[in-house]
Amino acid sequence: MPANLSPEYKAAEAHFRKAREPKERLEWLREMLRVIPKHKGTDHLQGDIKRKIKDLADELEGPRKGGVRSTPAVVTRPEGAAQLALIGPPNSGKSSLHVRLTGSRAHVAPYPFTTLYPEPGMMPHADIHFQLLDLPAISPQHPVPWIADAVQTADACLLVVDLSDPECVEQMQALHGILRERRVTLAPDWESETEPGGDDDSPFGLRFPTLILASKCERLTDPSQELRVFRELTGLTYPALAVSAATGHGLDELGSLLFRRLHLLRIYTKTPGHAPDRTRPFSLRAGQTVEDVARLVHRDLPRTLRYARVWGKSGFDGQHVGREHRLDDGDVVELHT
Repeated sequence: MPANLSPEYKAAEAHFRKAREPKERLEWLREMLRVIPKHKGTDHLQGDIKRKIKDLADELEGPRKGGVRSTPAVVTRPEGAAQLALIGPPNSGKSSLHVRLTGSRAHVAPYPFTTLYPEPGMMPHADIHFQLLDLPAISPQHPVPWIADAVQTADACLLVVDLSDPECVEQMQALHGILRERRVTLAPDWESETEPGGDDDSPFGLRFPTLILASKCERLTDPSQELRVFRELTGLTYPALAVSAATGHGLDELGSLLFRRLHLLRIYTKTPGHAPDRTRPFSLRAGQTVEDVARLVHRDLPRTLRYARVWGKSGFDGQHVGREHRLDDGDVVELHT
């Protein structure tokens, strides 16, 4: 029986797909359940929404009063300019890269499955930070049923592979099969502004632009050649970077590469009569506007915003602009209410 979903439901689903904050995702899930047409054709989808609401609400609520959480949280609140999920097979070098890039205390050991729960850390780049999320290894020998929940707030995935491992091709095939079962799709395209969502019609499918990190490249004679062979054998077309946690090779390139691929903007603010604050920029995406900056300063500020003055590449210095003015990287914005 066809679902015949209403425009109100489709709008709520579109907002849910774009949301990254767990609390915001929960609000839109509840709106989806409220406006979904109630008939036999939507019974299965209603059930999926209700289960997702329960899981996310329990995660946000934490341990019940008087109780103790038996395991760490699997959903990590996004922070910084973007959240990147580190995924890969066992012993691929994820945790070593996480420690080197973020200074975290992630457990590193020469045996598999040392990472049991999501481990967040902040990677500095210029005057912003990327949040790197170290996740358990993905392997048929060690299923992680909540992996889709753990990556749901990510902006992209960093697929870590050890090309010196003779089983790396088989590991990649197994990893992609496990992710497909959980409606998670890794995609090579970072340029198009595709909405989050998998390749099926479910609102809970996830699709992420993906970058291959060929780790432990110090073990390879010719990392570039090894990468070419690996991509030919696997058919994977994701962009790739050879890196080493041991020597630091390639790691200086990662921040600027992510900045470009994610189309990030650093926007600085100032108050009238004062110099701009260039220590803590707001992070936006290409195409975002003065109104988006106002919302980041305070969620209610757009309601009283009259105009802004802008210094930078998007206009001449001190230009008066409206809320729909599109900003450019490095712009300074002075908000007037």
